[in-house]
Amino acid sequence: MSAPRVITELKILVVAPSWIGDTILAQPLLTLLKRQQPAARIDVLAPDWSAPLLSRMAEVDAVISNPFGHGEFNLGARRSLGRRLAKADFQTAYVLPNSWKSALVPFFAGIRRRIGYQGEARYLLLNERHRLDTTAHPQLVQRYAALAGPLPDPLPRPQLASTPALQRAAREALQLPLDIAPVIFCPGAEYGPAKRWPIQHFAALAEKVGADGTAVWLVGSAKDAAVGDEIARLSGGAALNLCGHTSLEQVVDLIASARHVVSNDSGLMHVAAALDRPLTALYGSSSPTYTPPLSPSAKILSRKLSCSPCFKRECPLGHLDCLNGIAPQDVFETMTH
Repeated sequence: MSAPRVITELKILVVAPSWIGDTILAQPLLTLLKRQQPAARIDVLAPDWSAPLLSRMAEVDAVISNPFGHGEFNLGARRSLGRRLAKADFQTAYVLPNSWKSALVPFFAGIRRRIGYQGEARYLLLNERHRLDTTAHPQLVQRYAALAGPLPDPLPRPQLASTPALQRAAREALQLPLDIAPVIFCPGAEYGPAKRWPIQHFAALAEKVGADGTAVWLVGSAKDAAVGDEIARLSGGAALNLCGHTSLEQVVDLIASARHVVSNDSGLMHVAAALDRPLTALYGSSSPTYTPPLSPSAKILSRKLSCSPCFKRECPLGHLDCLNGIAPQDVFETMTH
């Protein structure tokens, strides 16, 4: 008979959310876990696209690729991944998504403590189930952090690492000037058009900001490239479109050296907040109460109409007044006062 395996360190697996912004909002939970167990190892199971962000978090020891796309079930592959992770001897797992399938891998890995919120018939899969109190915890960051226990006051803020050397390397790779502090616009929003400030408003703001020679750079994914092209065209060349031409790591380092960031409620808005850059955050169909930018350097613009937040991907009333009504001058004033 072989000798029993000896576990010499506390190993924690965190099943991360799929969205970039939500991943950043999960960082305070990681911080609290490290405070409670400074010697613990924290590995994060996450989609490949969020790995560059997790690698910039001091609390994360390793990122494990989560290969399953949105809505993908694939029971056999989840069982296989769980069995591979069983060899890593994780003692505790925190499952942040609320879906049933997100709890399968820790279950198949045989992790002794499996912690998360009650939901989607997870009674067997999770053995430490929390009941969500939306009144006590109105913010998503609070809900994640509360899985570690009572919330401290203040709650630790997300913080991404960037250095002058990394910032210089990003600019050199993209052939950008090294000696300027640009204003950066993040015109995309993965969730849908009801979270996107109008193209013509971004263009008008770019003209206003660039009137004195200030550089305006647009950053985002390849899905935002057409939007960026149109903003650049309408602004008469006042904005440089980098959407789709950068890696996420490069975007982090570009934002880290920005003089100001203007962003829809998106993952990059939370990146800017975690880098503590001066930020103007634009809210339409979503709620600044639920997912605010967690930075004292952020200013929030929201019209607070009776029809918002509706949390829809597209405006159900067809007018998008919640965002159309935020004028470029309104945003410009937040950048100068």
